[in-house]
Amino acid sequence: MRIHQPVLLKETIDFLEVKENRNYVDCTFGEGGHALEILKRNGPRGKVLGIERDPIILKETKKRKRLILVNDSFANLKKIVERENFKNVFGVLFDLGFSSWHLERSGRGFSFLRDEPLIMRYDGKESLTAKEILNSWPEKEIEKIFRGYGQERFAKRIAKEISVYRKLKPIKKTSQLVEIVKRATPVWYQKRKIHFATKVFQALRIAVNEELSNLEKALPQALEILEKGGRLVVISYHSLEDKIVKKFFKENFKKGHLKILTKKPLRPQKEEIKVNPRSRSAKLRAAIKI
Repeated sequence: MRIHQPVLLKETIDFLEVKENRNYVDCTFGEGGHALEILKRNGPRGKVLGIERDPIILKETKKRKRLILVNDSFANLKKIVERENFKNVFGVLFDLGFSSWHLERSGRGFSFLRDEPLIMRYDGKESLTAKEILNSWPEKEIEKIFRGYGQERFAKRIAKEISVYRKLKPIKKTSQLVEIVKRATPVWYQKRKIHFATKVFQALRIAVNEELSNLEKALPQALEILEKGGRLVVISYHSLEDKIVKKFFKENFKKGHLKILTKKPLRPQKEEIKVNPRSRSAKLRAAIKI
């Protein structure tokens, strides 16, 4: 089994300024890499509240002292903190990258390298799925998703191909979607370093899980629950996510609520990218509540 590599781990711990007996919230617990490192440093009485949307990941997580795990969305951050009576929060972390578990083991269609059902939900609930979008949403709306969330240059052609394909048979599997994207894009596009279906899969995942709107809801709540002098650290992997974080930091700096610690976002070193290629697009921004 592949060992989970938390992205920008040292930098995250440094910017959170983890200290003994202080409480921290990990809004995107995943496989627990960042949270477990915090627990090593905030004892003997400091706690970590870990929030994770996927109940299966939490079932596989070993219980530890001082770690409180909650199966929920970080869009409900303030309610979760109140419900758990989790006070004196000195650090909040968002690592917005989705877990390698989802790619490799969930069986929900996150990867274009596996033939799986087109679900793409983090929580595994019977709500909106990628399959539903592809088979029932208007062509124009699908194009909008690919262009907006995936910044896909061939969004119109791919949406058109989906519209044609689904009239013949329903789009149920990742292999079908890859084939559709292949049909709709030029040969040179398929020979690039980045897989030609990357942006389409990314856009669908963002749409299905409402990733951008959830982030916009959660950031003000994170600021609210932090103690004065507390740290907010966000690791994003997509330019639209980073744009939301940058705007939020800038606005709250102007209001006098935040002091920004990262003039420009921090990027992983070459050594980290070599060990963990998925970290290559990561950007870390950090701020202190004034």
